[in-house]
Amino acid sequence: MGLKFNWIAKGLAALGLASAGAGDARVPSDPKPALWKVADKDTTVYLFGTIHLLPQGTRWESPLFARAAEESQGLVVETIVDTANPAPFAATMMRIATDTPGLPPVLDRVPRDKRAALASAIARARISPAALDRMETWAVALSLLGPQFGAMDLKQEEGVEMKLKARFAAAGKPIGQLETNEEQLRFFDRLPESAQQALLLGTLESPAEVSKDFGGMLSAWGRGDVAAIAKSFNAEMLGSPAMAELLLKERNANWTRWIEGRMGQPGTVMVAVGAGHLAGADSVQAMLQKRGLNVTRVQ
Repeated sequence: MGLKFNWIAKGLAALGLASAGAGDARVPSDPKPALWKVADKDTTVYLFGTIHLLPQGTRWESPLFARAAEESQGLVVETIVDTANPAPFAATMMRIATDTPGLPPVLDRVPRDKRAALASAIARARISPAALDRMETWAVALSLLGPQFGAMDLKQEEGVEMKLKARFAAAGKPIGQLETNEEQLRFFDRLPESAQQALLLGTLESPAEVSKDFGGMLSAWGRGDVAAIAKSFNAEMLGSPAMAELLLKERNANWTRWIEGRMGQPGTVMVAVGAGHLAGADSVQAMLQKRGLNVTRVQ
C-alpha cells in the first residue's frame, strides 16, 4: 500500500512536499493553529505544530501565537538545513543514500503498472536515472519531492519554520534543533525496503488527489482541528507500521525526552515541529503527559 502524498507534505521535514494544487489549500481568515505549553514554576516550553511548506502569502499567525513567540527566549525545530549553503546537507544525504551496493534499477523497485509514472516523475525532476539507480529508495523519493512541491506552488520559504527562524534570528534569539541532518536522514535509511517503496509510490499520486488531500489537511491545521489531522495522519500510517514506528513514534519519544530534560532549565522556549507529530495517541503531548508533565492547550 503506497503512502499518500499528503502525509509526506505534512509529516516530513524536507522534510518537511498540478498547477491548481494550492488553489484548494485554504487557511481560515482567522487562523488558529494549535498551540500547547508545558510548564512548571520557572520553565515554559511552547509546542507548535507546523506545515513545512506553504503557498505564497498564507496567513497562519494569531495574536496569541505572536505573544508566545515574543515571550520565547529561543526556538527549537526538527533539524536545521542551511538553505544558503545546502552542499553539506546534500553531501550527507548522498553518503548515506549510496552506501548499499547492488541495488536494482529504480524502475524495478515499483510495480510494473507504476513504472511509466515513475519514469515521468524522474524526467520532470531532471535527474539522471543512472544517478537514482545508485541511491536507496527512500532517497529517490525525497529527491522527487521538489518538483511535486513546485507544481503545487508550495514553497519552503513560506513554511512556518522558515518564517520562525527568520523572526528569532532577527531578534538575536538562539535557534536549536532536535536532530542533526544526519540523524534525521538515518531514520529514513533504517526503513525496510517495503516502507521505502511505499514512500516512493506516494510521490506518484495524481495532482487532483494531492490537491484535495493537501487542501483538507491545511484547512484543518489552520483552524486547529487536531482530531482531523490525527485522523488523516494516522490513516496514512496504517499502510506502513515500520514507517509509523521510525518516523513518528521513535522520533516523538526522543523529542519527549528532550523536552523533559529542558524542563530542568529555567526560561521559555518554543518547539516547532511538523503538525502530525502533535496529533493522535502517539503525539509528543500524549507522551509528555504519560511522563507526568503538565501540558495545556493554549490555542
